[in-house]
Amino acid sequence: MATAAGVTRTFLGPLERSVSVAAGRTAVACGEVRLTYAELDERVRRLIGALRAMGLSRGDRVGVIGRNCHRYLELYLAVPAGGFVLVPLNARHAEPELRYALADSGTRVLFGDPEHAALAACVERFVALGAESDALLADAAPEPWHPAAEDDLAGLFYTGGTTGAAKGVMLTHGNLVANALAFMTCWPFTPATRWLVVAPMFHAGGTIGVLAIVWAGGQHVILPGFDASAALDAVAREAVTTIFAVPTMLDALVAEQLRRPRDISSVTHLSHGASPIADEVLHRTRKAFPGVSMLHIYGTTETSPIITLLPEEQELLETPRARSCGQPAIGVQLQVVDLARRPLVAGEVGEVRVRGANVTGGYWRKPEQTREALSDGWYLTGDLGYLDEAGHLFLVDRAKDMIITGGENVYSTEVEDALHRHPAVGEAAVFGLPDVRWGEAVHAVVVPALEVGEDELIAHCRTLVAGYKVPKAIHLRAEPLPKSAAGKVLKRELRETYAG
Repeated sequence: MATAAGVTRTFLGPLERSVSVAAGRTAVACGEVRLTYAELDERVRRLIGALRAMGLSRGDRVGVIGRNCHRYLELYLAVPAGGFVLVPLNARHAEPELRYALADSGTRVLFGDPEHAALAACVERFVALGAESDALLADAAPEPWHPAAEDDLAGLFYTGGTTGAAKGVMLTHGNLVANALAFMTCWPFTPATRWLVVAPMFHAGGTIGVLAIVWAGGQHVILPGFDASAALDAVAREAVTTIFAVPTMLDALVAEQLRRPRDISSVTHLSHGASPIADEVLHRTRKAFPGVSMLHIYGTTETSPIITLLPEEQELLETPRARSCGQPAIGVQLQVVDLARRPLVAGEVGEVRVRGANVTGGYWRKPEQTREALSDGWYLTGDLGYLDEAGHLFLVDRAKDMIITGGENVYSTEVEDALHRHPAVGEAAVFGLPDVRWGEAVHAVVVPALEVGEDELIAHCRTLVAGYKVPKAIHLRAEPLPKSAAGKVLKRELRETYAG
């Protein structure tokens, strides 16, 4: 095993501990598959051996695209532990977006579900998850973990860019371990923890608890995708103790449980994050999951992802702090600043910025965007909010017009660019409107240059961007979009006009 100094601050720390103290304990339950920590360790080491046999060297990028499964978890652990860099791809992205990420990252090997085999042309080798990847492991010799350092790159996590080009967020071993430690100081992770993995694992929410669970010797209960009925059946069958869900998933779980109750008495902790949540959903959650400890998490991909935590949220539902997303996590510094980057006092609205061991060092091969987001060690989130006298953060808006719909980030300029590629579009503005189900819905207003219909424009967008980025509605108008004296479209006016 690796004996490098500082091993605890790398992926090797959790892996080393779990195989030492929990070798015979179940690490993964995925359908009919059950793996102990000893078996998971064997598969991780064989995967490292297979990658080295392919000729990959330290720092080479390995991509993965597919549904949640134990193989995805193995890749998430093995690639960084072997000294390589993981590139998780959003399976909901359109093919041009996926090809861009593969080319930008320089990914050499891609593991993916068979339906993504068309991406094989973008990499040196494509390995289908399932029988092919299992055969690869069976033929490989187990290899030792790579002696890692905290600042070794562990993954490139692609997130949308305001210019339409996705950015690879560089997260190191130290970043992701800092996130795990912050999480473990707030919530109990023990050998008895059985964590329901239901958010997609290409998303920060899908892997937010992985290192903490491995460190504690707990168990992952992995579902291939989200279905409220199947998720609740798994909770009852596997005696799940802990759930993380984005608000849309949580709302569906609550509705299904209230309609057709299951035995969910094993659940003690339930968390949500990734997008705004309606008060009514929180109240219904408390009714459907009585007695559970609720946790609100606020974060970003760039912060690995945790920034703030609001534990025991259920006790605050009738108080003003119910709208808060909590206080900074252990190890995270947070400020609300004005345009000159001067800290503001409690109650004053400004941009949220953070620093800590969990914060990215920048964007892959994008120095200009890195300089814009990172200054003097602080990461500027682009979110607007204020702090109360006890350091609770309240978010009020997003400075960069980012839309969060169903837990996914959508940048308005990217969708506007897609709209403008249609010859009938003269002007276009995209923004988010409150939505009970999705948190926010993508909305567009178009001033056409030629005759065109809403359905045609929506179909056009579907060919260029992921489905969740496609506007839920498009309003056509004859008059020009409202603009400031500098010529900037006044989206606030548009939101007010179309909010009803």
